[in-house]
Formats: sequence, structure tokens, C-alpha cells
Amino acid sequence: MADITRAPFLRHLRGTPTGYVVHQRGGRTLHSGTGRSFWFRPLAAVISEVPVDDRELPLLFHARTADYQDVTVQATVGYRFTDPELVAARLDFGIDPDHGAWRSAPLDEVGVLLTELAQQYAIDLLAGLTLTQALTDGTTAVRARVGEGLAGDPRLGETGIGVIGVRVVAVRAEPDLERALQTPAREQVQQEADRATYERRALAVERERAISENELQSQIELATRQQHLVAQQGANARRQAEETAAAGRIAADAAAEQERIRQGVQAEGVRALGAARAEADAARLAARAGADPHVLLALGLQDFTGHLPPIGTLNLTPDLIGAALARLTAGPTAGPVAGPTATAGGPR
Repeated sequence: MADITRAPFLRHLRGTPTGYVVHQRGGRTLHSGTGRSFWFRPLAAVISEVPVDDRELPLLFHARTADYQDVTVQATVGYRFTDPELVAARLDFGIDPDHGAWRSAPLDEVGVLLTELAQQYAIDLLAGLTLTQALTDGTTAVRARVGEGLAGDPRLGETGIGVIGVRVVAVRAEPDLERALQTPAREQVQQEADRATYERRALAVERERAISENELQSQIELATRQQHLVAQQGANARRQAEETAAAGRIAADAAAEQERIRQGVQAEGVRALGAARAEADAARLAARAGADPHVLLALGLQDFTGHLPPIGTLNLTPDLIGAALARLTAGPTAGPVAGPTATAGGPR
């Protein structure tokens, strides 16, 4: 908006970089352009200010599809005034020389014009589409149709308005119908979710079954190994018993052989001792064969006394000694001599 400074009978206007000012007096253009500053007389000056910056016009309108369904189109139209002098000549952009404000609402008129044109092109397009087509491909189709229509519209070209872009945000059905249309998709999504849940559960069950089978297989393998261990332990015990029995038999055979050898040695010793004794007796008998009977008697007494029990005290009487001497002097033919006997007593 231009800045106007008031002075007696004069006014000073200072324009903006985005405002195109056209100063006319008496039907002649005195000043025109952006960013202009000049003095003017308010009673004779006609001043128009046209914005030359890019403008955005939001649109929201209803249309009906080929299957008689109501849809809502939400879009935005970008435009600018490409020929400000032509726009000032076709639309009322005149400003108050005292305050610099527009005398009317020219931008509202431009908005109504663009809205009606865009709505007309969109309605014509959507009237040939079904609701499903409009909701599926309507955004792209409406954007292209409205953009082409506004760019080639002769009234906009004659007014000096140029469309720089069209954006269609959404083409939506009524809330109840939109929820009804969303139901199959939601059901499909829910079915996919349920299927994923069932697959996950089935996978979990399969994994649990595999784990149970592995545990059972491990138990079977452990039992088999334990059976082999018990069988091996029994075989080892039997082998150890057999080895122990064999060792016992070998030891018994060795002991018996040793006992047999020992007894043989003892028997051999006995035989050798008997033979030695026999030889000694034979030698003794041979030695005594020509001996005197008294000597033999003495030797016999000697042998006899060697086998008698120990005698603690021996009492010899004169009669006994005399009889013994008599027998010794009489010879072997003398009979037994009666006389006193010798008594042997125990130790005192």
C-alpha cells in the first residue's frame, strides 16, 4: 500500500516495490511504475495501485460426479497481474488520495472471477468421472484441467491476469460415503493384519514343535547313549570279572605248582634223609656186626636212655651196681640177676 503524505493543497505519494502506480490527470498518464514517488494535487489526480507480486487464492467448492455423488475439491490458484496498466483500465484499483487505500475491493473481484472459472473447469471434468475415478485420479486430472483452462481463458488474458500455477490438495467425498469407501480397504488391511498374526502364531507353533522335537530327540539320544554306557559298563564289569577270574586261576595254578614243587622238594628231602638214615643205620649195623655184646648192650642202653624222659635224680644202690657189674663180668650167657632195683624220682 502506498504511503501518502499530506500537505496544503498537495499530496506526496511514495510507492512500494510490489505496487505498480498509475498517475493520471485529464486522461493523460503522468507517472507509472513500481517504487515511484511524486507530488500530486488530490482534486485533479486519478491514482491506481496494482500489486505485481505473486498471489495465492485458496479454493473450496463442491462438484457432482457421473454417478451423482457429491465431492469436495480443495485447491489453490497462484496468479499475478502481468499487465498492471491493462488491469488498472479493466478493474477498479483506484486509491484514496488522502489515505492511499483502495476505494473498492478489487482483489475480491479477481478472487471471484478465478474461483468461478476454476470451479467451472473442475465441474465439467468431474461430471464425466465416477466417484471411484474422481477419488483415485481426480487430483491429477483436476489440476491439469484447471491449469490448462485458466491459462487459456481469454477473459483473464484480456484483463492482464496470468495464472502461474494450480495445486489441488484433495478431492474428497462426503464423510459418510468416504467412511463407507474406506471400509473395504480397512477390512483388507485388517485381514492382512490377521493373516500376519496367524502366520506369526503358526510360525511360533512350528518353532515350538521344532524345539519340542529337538528336546525329544535329545532325550532319545541321551537315553541311547546311556543304554550304550550301561552295556559298556556291564561288558567292562564282565571283562574285569573274567580277567580277575583268569588272574585268580593263574595265581591258584601258580600256588598249586609252587606247593607241588615244595612238596616234591620236601619229599625228595625226606627220601634223601631216609636214604641217608638208612645208609647211616646200615653203616652203624655194619660197624656193630663184629662188636662185643657188652658193647652192643651199652650202645642199646645209650639209645634207650636217649628216648627216656628227663631224669631229675638217680639213686644207685650198692646192690644195683654190684648186679650190673656181675652181669658185665659174667658175659652174655648169664641170666638175669635179681636184686635191688633203682628208683628214679622227679626233680627235687
